[in-house]
Amino acid sequence: MFFFASKEMKKKKILIIEDDTFLLKLYSDKLKREGFDVLKSLTGEEGLNKVLSEKPDLVILDIILSRRSGFEILSEMKLNPKMKKIPVIILTNLGQKSDIKRGLDLGAVAYLVKTDFSVNQLPKLIKEHLAKKKK
Repeated sequence: MFFFASKEMKKKKILIIEDDTFLLKLYSDKLKREGFDVLKSLTGEEGLNKVLSEKPDLVILDIILSRRSGFEILSEMKLNPKMKKIPVIILTNLGQKSDIKRGLDLGAVAYLVKTDFSVNQLPKLIKEHLAKKKK
């Protein structure tokens, strides 16, 4: 499947909240090559502020972050009318069933464990969830 962007079509804005600088760059570079507008944040606090100010089309969220956990960020997003409709994909090292359940119960559209996931799958997953958001 090919994804062609017309001039009228605005680039989709993706915010990545990830405290590992290597992974942040890896995800960011991959998504930029796929035609996304990418915003980055190294802390939960900064990430939450960027969600409010930048209004991304989708958020990729790690759980283990400094200052605020991903669970806290997700919780606050889903309680705020200005942010609650923004899809959130959790991408983390926490793979326990209780963590997965908590993330999905809080409103994440997907919960991915880094060790079981290839960065090459990310653009397709994002496009799928952006398409669902339009419906």
